[in-house]
Amino acid sequence: MIVDLVIPARNEAENIPALFAELPQNTFRRIIVADNGSTDATPDLVRQQGGIVVSETSMGYGSACLAALDWIADDHAKRRSPLPDAVAFFDADLSDDPAWLPRLIEPIEEGQQDLVLGSRTRHAQPGALDPHQRFGTALACFLARLTTGKRYRDLGPMRVIRWPSLLALDMKDRTWGWTIEMQVKAATRRLRTIEIDVPYRKRRAGRSKITGSLWISARVGVRIISTIAALWYSERKRTQ
Repeated sequence: MIVDLVIPARNEAENIPALFAELPQNTFRRIIVADNGSTDATPDLVRQQGGIVVSETSMGYGSACLAALDWIADDHAKRRSPLPDAVAFFDADLSDDPAWLPRLIEPIEEGQQDLVLGSRTRHAQPGALDPHQRFGTALACFLARLTTGKRYRDLGPMRVIRWPSLLALDMKDRTWGWTIEMQVKAATRRLRTIEIDVPYRKRRAGRSKITGSLWISARVGVRIISTIAALWYSERKRTQ
């Protein structure tokens, strides 16, 4: 099975060499780092490690992910490279353990699932998830269940999805609503979805773009909640 790995990153030079060293071998066809306006050596280090750099200067987690997906589609159109069977998403800070990526790919490779999510809440190291992160995640998952009937435990960034399923979701969010958009749409559009408990640790180096600031965390939380509300309306309208 062909799997491409997408890693959104901004100023993660301290983590890039260790990240590539820890990624499982012979698992991914391509490692695509969506550089979201780094001012450090992140892009150069990625290229030195053999990764592909896709630049996206518009700030936003979703913007970076969408840029990488556009690159995959464009590469197929221009060079006739095969489209992937699935795409994996992973953060550059090494909070998630990349050794678990093959475990998330397995249910898709076996034809059992369309979307596999790594759930951090049960096995997170002490301090890896701040109290406001846990509260915000729990609230978002509750609202997702209220609006879709689907129960989620987490909005973890480590996930794998079939390429045709990803196209069917027609992802739009360019900010931190990306993960919840995927999960809400997966529920309303009846994708086969499973969560797998994974370990979670404090970021290896550098500073978090979200959890280091209560103000930014609050803004992200508001964005996620507003995304759920907008999706509730748009998904109901789509099915009418």
